[in-house]
Amino acid sequence: MQSFEISRRDLLVASTAAIGGLTMPQLIADSAMAAAVPQSDTPPPGFKRFKLGEYEITTVLDGLRPGDGPYPTFGANQTQEAVSQLMRANFLPETKFVNGFSPVLINTGSDLILFDTGFGAAGRENGLGRLEANMKAAGYTPDQVSIVVLTHMHGDHINGLINGDTPAFPNASIVAGELEYSFWTDPARMGTPAENGAKAVAAKVKPLAEKIKFIKAGDPVASGITSEAAYGHTPGHMIFHIESGGKHLVITGDTANHYVASLQRPDWEVAFDTDKAMGAATRKKVFDMIATDRLPFIGYHMPFPSVGFAEKQEGGYRFVPVTYQFDV
Repeated sequence: MQSFEISRRDLLVASTAAIGGLTMPQLIADSAMAAAVPQSDTPPPGFKRFKLGEYEITTVLDGLRPGDGPYPTFGANQTQEAVSQLMRANFLPETKFVNGFSPVLINTGSDLILFDTGFGAAGRENGLGRLEANMKAAGYTPDQVSIVVLTHMHGDHINGLINGDTPAFPNASIVAGELEYSFWTDPARMGTPAENGAKAVAAKVKPLAEKIKFIKAGDPVASGITSEAAYGHTPGHMIFHIESGGKHLVITGDTANHYVASLQRPDWEVAFDTDKAMGAATRKKVFDMIATDRLPFIGYHMPFPSVGFAEKQEGGYRFVPVTYQFDV
C-alpha cells in the first residue's frame, strides 16, 4: 500500500480554495490555463555557419515549398508504387514532399561569394525569396557580396539577381558558365519547352551581361574554388570544389534534387533535367566521387541546412546529414 503525506501548506491551499467555492480540480485547471504559453509563429533560423579551413561557409534558406509528389517529378520512368515504396522505406509521405532552396555564402577573407540567388522578390508572397532577410540574420548584407556564382540558370537560382530593375547585389561581379548562357540566350529556345526558362534568363541575367565573367568547366572562380562540368540537369550545369586549409567540400547545385529519390535511385528520371540520361550519369559520377573520397557536399535542394555526406549503398547513395563534424 502506497503512503503519502500532505503538508500544512497543501491543506491551507485546499482549504482556501474550498472557502472560495473552488474545488481542487478547478484550481488545477485554472492554474494550467494561466500558465499556458501561446505557440510561436517565429520561423526557425534560416542559416547555418561553419568553418572549412580558413573559409567561413554559410548556407542560407531561401524558402520551403510544399507540393504534390515526389512522383512523377521524380521517377517518371518507374511505377508510382515503386516511388511510394521507397518513400515509405525512408519514413516519408508517399504523395507529398517539401522542396527547399539553399544558396551558399563563402567568406574567403578577401571576398564574399554567393552561390545562386533564390527566387527574389517575386517569390515572397509564397513564402520564398528569403535570401536577403536570412543573409541579414546571418550578419551579411547584399552590398557586401563581391562575387555571385551561378551553378546554372533555372529560375530558382537566378530570379534573385534583380529586384525590379535594380541589381540585388550592386557591388558584385557575376560568374556564369559560357555554355549555360549560350544555351538559354539562343533564339532556338523560343517555341520549345525551354522557352519560359529562356525568358527568365532574358529578364534576370542578360541585363547584367556586362558584369558577367563567363567561364568554362575547370576554370577557377577564386583562390581555392574551381568549377567542374556536371551537365545533364541543364546543358551547362556545373559543380564547384571548395578547398581551404587542407579541407575539401563540393557545392553540387542541382546534381541531385531529392535527398532520397535522386541519391538512393540515381537512375530515376528527374522532370527538371534537360537531358535525363545525362543527368543520371552525372549523378552517379559526382556522388561516386563524393562517396569514395568521403567529402562533405552542399546540395541546393538537400534538407536544410543542406550539408552532408553520401554513403555508397546498393543501387545508389544514402544522404548522411552533417551534425557536429565542423564544430570540433
